[in-house]
Amino acid sequence: MMTLEELRLLTSAPVRAAIEANRDRDPLAVALDRSIPEARLVATQLKYLARAATKLPRYAAAGCILPPRAFEQASSEACAASKRLEGRSVLDLTCGLGVDARALAERFERVVTLERDPVLAAVARTNFARLGARNIEVVEAAAEAFVARTTERFDWIYADPDRRSAEGRKLVRLEDCSPDIRALYPQLKQLAPRLCLKNSPLFDVAEAQRLFPTARIEVLSLAGECKEVVIYDDGTGPALTATALGLGSYTATPAATLPEPPPFDPARYRRLIVPDVALQKARLVRQHLAGRADCYGENGYGFAVDRPQGLLGRIEEIERIEPFDPRALKRELKGLGVELLKRDFPHSVEEVRRRTGLRAGSDRRIALTKIGGACWTIRLK
Repeated sequence: MMTLEELRLLTSAPVRAAIEANRDRDPLAVALDRSIPEARLVATQLKYLARAATKLPRYAAAGCILPPRAFEQASSEACAASKRLEGRSVLDLTCGLGVDARALAERFERVVTLERDPVLAAVARTNFARLGARNIEVVEAAAEAFVARTTERFDWIYADPDRRSAEGRKLVRLEDCSPDIRALYPQLKQLAPRLCLKNSPLFDVAEAQRLFPTARIEVLSLAGECKEVVIYDDGTGPALTATALGLGSYTATPAATLPEPPPFDPARYRRLIVPDVALQKARLVRQHLAGRADCYGENGYGFAVDRPQGLLGRIEEIERIEPFDPRALKRELKGLGVELLKRDFPHSVEEVRRRTGLRAGSDRRIALTKIGGACWTIRLK
């Protein structure tokens, strides 16, 4: 964790000048450069500013201070900007690096954000000033203490609970995280009529629906990776949304009934649909593909004759589909590099490679799946 002394040094004129003068250098070389004041501290900031160029581009451009652990736990700016809430005032229970608070400041007249760690609170104030976010008030307090004493009312409450134990172990259950939103919930509803709760990508969607039966639940992905499960407890549900940033969103009611797909006809299909991971996590693959493609299983591939439009996911051209035969694959593709994809398949990629002898590469592309009781090899163009 960063100390107050390290923060003092990082805000001093010589160290700030050293950081700006060495932005393009290798952090390791900077750490060993005796001519640079506080070289190791400067090198650490350079390392995280370089990483922030993708995850936190505004923070990188403004030369913000980036404590390593807070950076690792922070939302990306793209995810923070996607939150669907606005109003006059919002209470953010969990400031951290302040990425979500800064995004909220663009939609609310006033943001009050809580940070129990005095160093992180000071870092957040410094960064907000560099970012020009002037409508954010950082309060150095634990959520439980602030909620117990405040008499203010807000339009929304936002929370991204700390999901790390004191030993660094990842936590998923709401009651294990800090603050415990379930325990605070009655008090929170007295402070604001609406709650937005960000959860780990590992958080179970069914559990979210059980705990918040009238909420909107959104699964958020970025570049093919599931990032967040967000609960909007504002009475506008029940609804379930899968959002792939940059591609679009799909919303359905949880209890939708869908027809069964027609019999699987491997000779008929020419396109393989690989649904986005947000659809998978939200268990909305079948609903999303209904009427656009045939889908087998809860979260597997889709198959289509013609190229469907408006899908969350990608479309692969099929060369042919045949029963999975490890020996035949070994004979035919010996010595070639093969990219393996799989969904709803009983064996791991490592096990398939062991049985077939196929090495990783890009000479051929194959998708594997199981439909009914049969395993299939889908050769892709």
